[in-house]
Amino acid sequence: MYKFIDTHSHIHGQEYDTDRVELLTELAEMGGATIAVGTDYAESLRALKVTEEHANVYYCVGIHPVDKRDEIFDKEKLIKIADHPKCVGIGECGLDYYWPSEKDWYTKPEEEGYLFREQLEKSRQEELFKNQIELALELDLPLMIHGRPSKGSMDAYVDIIKILKVYKEKYVEKLRGDIHFFVGDIDIAKEFLNLGFTMSFTGVVTFSHDYDEVIKFLPLESIQAETDAPYVAPKPYRGKRNEVKHVREVIKKIAELKEVSLDKVEEQLLINAKRVWRI
Repeated sequence: MYKFIDTHSHIHGQEYDTDRVELLTELAEMGGATIAVGTDYAESLRALKVTEEHANVYYCVGIHPVDKRDEIFDKEKLIKIADHPKCVGIGECGLDYYWPSEKDWYTKPEEEGYLFREQLEKSRQEELFKNQIELALELDLPLMIHGRPSKGSMDAYVDIIKILKVYKEKYVEKLRGDIHFFVGDIDIAKEFLNLGFTMSFTGVVTFSHDYDEVIKFLPLESIQAETDAPYVAPKPYRGKRNEVKHVREVIKKIAELKEVSLDKVEEQLLINAKRVWRI
């Protein structure tokens, strides 16, 4: 049915309100599909609406770790949004330590003593992430995981892996999914491979060599391609709004780095996307 799938976009975002129909029609004519990924309740609902209007759009329901820090996990509300045959995953959810909280002292009213705001923030993110892991397991859906370490570190990934290992031991193959916009090193990649997760790459790989060795290392069966549109447009579209069709530039770069034909890479990445997201 499809030739390729952009496994992570925000095509439901306001950035596309004027030309979304044209872009998705063009994508369909190219043989492409995309997964619209929610970052909070409102955005998940927008993703559902776009999914219902376009045959080549699927969606994930979730709460991003830092986009709306005051968003409270409401299991029943998320279940209601996810109750649709084209809901393919829970997320994006995870841990993001890139945007640090203020380092000043902070009083938590219901507790005695003081804690760093940063420590409270990490606890909030961890609880939110665990809630969404458990929801994914309950609904038998894969996870769309957002991980962004602090500068010069792999800390967020290390903590994500620790959390996932606990659930993996109990739920085995039922715990599954993809590490969206992967920026980890080979050691981190090995840990996610052992957990049975795929890793996806964006247009960044077309203008940065930071991930060349990781892509060369990973089995093709464990790679996915995404745009994260409207962000990180690949060469030759840098500086412009990204579009879902540009995922083909990511696929081309992966083929180049793997020294495998474009047709074979496109075919295998399609197989990977269908396997993980059950499309």
